Amino acid sequence: MKDAKKDSEMVWDQIQMRSPSGNPLVLGHSTRPIPKLMVWLILFVSVTYVVYTLKLLTASVHHTSDDFPFTLSTRTGITSPPSILNQTAETTSPLLRHRDVREKLAVAVQMPNKPKPTEIQDIVFGVAASSKLWQQRKEYIKIWYKPNKMRGVVWLDDRVKYSPEDKQTLPPVRVSSDTSNFAYTNRQGHRSAIRISRIVTETLRLKMDNVRWFVMGDDDTVFITDNLIRILRKYDHTQYYYIGSLSESHIQNIFFSYGMAYGGGGFAISYPLAKALAKMQDRCIQRYPGLYGSDDRMQACMAELGVPLTKELGFHQYDVYGNLFGLLAAHPITPLVSLHHLDVVEPIFPNVTRVEALQRLMLPVKLDSAGIMQQSICYDKSKSWTISVSWGFAVQIFRGIFSPREIEMPSRTFLNWYRRADYTAYAFNTRPVSRNPCQKPFVFYMSKVGMDSELNQTVSEYERHRVPHPPCRWKMANPGALEMVIVNKKPDPHLWDRSPRRNCCRVMESKEPGTMVVNVGVCKDGEVSEV
Repeated sequence: MKDAKKDSEMVWDQIQMRSPSGNPLVLGHSTRPIPKLMVWLILFVSVTYVVYTLKLLTASVHHTSDDFPFTLSTRTGITSPPSILNQTAETTSPLLRHRDVREKLAVAVQMPNKPKPTEIQDIVFGVAASSKLWQQRKEYIKIWYKPNKMRGVVWLDDRVKYSPEDKQTLPPVRVSSDTSNFAYTNRQGHRSAIRISRIVTETLRLKMDNVRWFVMGDDDTVFITDNLIRILRKYDHTQYYYIGSLSESHIQNIFFSYGMAYGGGGFAISYPLAKALAKMQDRCIQRYPGLYGSDDRMQACMAELGVPLTKELGFHQYDVYGNLFGLLAAHPITPLVSLHHLDVVEPIFPNVTRVEALQRLMLPVKLDSAGIMQQSICYDKSKSWTISVSWGFAVQIFRGIFSPREIEMPSRTFLNWYRRADYTAYAFNTRPVSRNPCQKPFVFYMSKVGMDSELNQTVSEYERHRVPHPPCRWKMANPGALEMVIVNKKPDPHLWDRSPRRNCCRVMESKEPGTMVVNVGVCKDGEVSEV
């Protein structure tokens, strides 16, 4: 009986040691409750994950509909393709759609709306003037300043007569504040340099609204304001910028500074920099009583603020004497921004007054300001002539073939600011006026310009400057047989939005005797100034 009982207990124990599936269970009473805890734990984690995932998907759909309410068809103007794109998107994983939404939001945060480009209303001009020369030099300001479009102030050393006509054609006039408490010890200069150096600060303190730039100039400075805007649009007006150019005289730059903007040629200061300058300028000026002029005092303060000069070659000081023709006929490949020392040099067009010459220059400026004075070089192969076009100013025709490398250098029709200095005292390359009578250029000055509305191009006429030419023994065509050059050119307001490059010119067939027709425009693919 005992053996039978033992056998039955062993059979019962073997039954208990197997699971319903027939798999053996591990012996030991302490390990039996663990499988149940594990099952409940796994179920809890699984339910929690499912609930969290459902909430995440719900939030994704909600943000997608709120943050991006515009469908693809609204943005692109397409009606049928978006339904296909939406069906495709529905098959995409919701988690991927949620990630795309977050990436788009991040891009939107990183790319704020760009500010509007600088316009003429965002600029305030500060003009330094002398009461003794006011009646003469105010005519220069009238050439470029437009009271109904521009803002500016003329700062004088004393009161002047200001007629009702002046109010219609000139900026308002103010007398600079007293600067007698500032020390000035330079024996060669004049203490008016102190008051002129403070013009930007005094203009700032007028508290004009919505100012981005302060532009400084003299009463004998003429600005091409459209090109000034093109230059300033290149720079962030919310940062510190001090923009201008150097003197043409190497000696001037050595004596003063190669890091200084010359005020006669004009310079621009951004509004934040002007505010920083106003806070410290009076203290700064006191530290430099021995400096000569206003420009070097301004540069000294810029140095204390740690702001370097940003050079733009279109600002022209013109520290030269004589005839500007060589400089203007080979203008650098940059927008013409300003002209200065107009009382010192000869009129830029012959047989007229200085003011009349500048008024004539403004005619092509109105039609194509970006292209004014820009040089193009081409050749008349049949006659072996070299042609240089300075659009809106003059055309030169040379006997023989000159390389562009030579023609793009200014010819020395002018004299150095220091009369004893020679051609090595310029801050740029120049070439001598040819002594060979056969290589003396025939010059044609711009006399008339207009717009051909049908062809959408400017038509400018250049008449030959009648001066005696020495006899030439070369057996070749004589440019003296020409009376006029007609230049056709399409206006190109976006010329300076592209990389700098000279326009190309082409000699066209002319039906009228004594007339040459030249076309100027953007160089075609593969077009080169070569024979």
